[in-house]
Amino acid sequence: MRMIEIDYEARPPVDGYGPGGFRLGGVWQPGSVILLPEVTLSFSGVITVEAMAPVLDAAGTLDVLLIGMGDDVAPLPRDVRTSLDEAGIGLDLMSTPSACRTYNVLLTEDRRVAAVLTAV
Repeated sequence: MRMIEIDYEARPPVDGYGPGGFRLGGVWQPGSVILLPEVTLSFSGVITVEAMAPVLDAAGTLDVLLIGMGDDVAPLPRDVRTSLDEAGIGLDLMSTPSACRTYNVLLTEDRRVAAVLTAV
């Protein structure tokens, strides 16, 4: 059987997650991360307007933002939601495992995707 290798266009996929971090393109990254088209950043895991500043700055380069909230999905703080809406950023809230899988699928489709992933 012939296998087709997936090409992520030089953006590291999420190879794995937990406990307390992520394996991105084969490299372990402890803690929570923000994955943007041009850069991977660490953050505290607390989703605030200040933590989302790099995402807001990249608004024009994104089709969608995936927010992995940990094990459970919870509403975003109102000020964060308002800031993302005003920047015109479409977003999906989901558990972190779901966000990791969805992120990888969207990378294979060459979508302009970003992810905020809270470590589980």
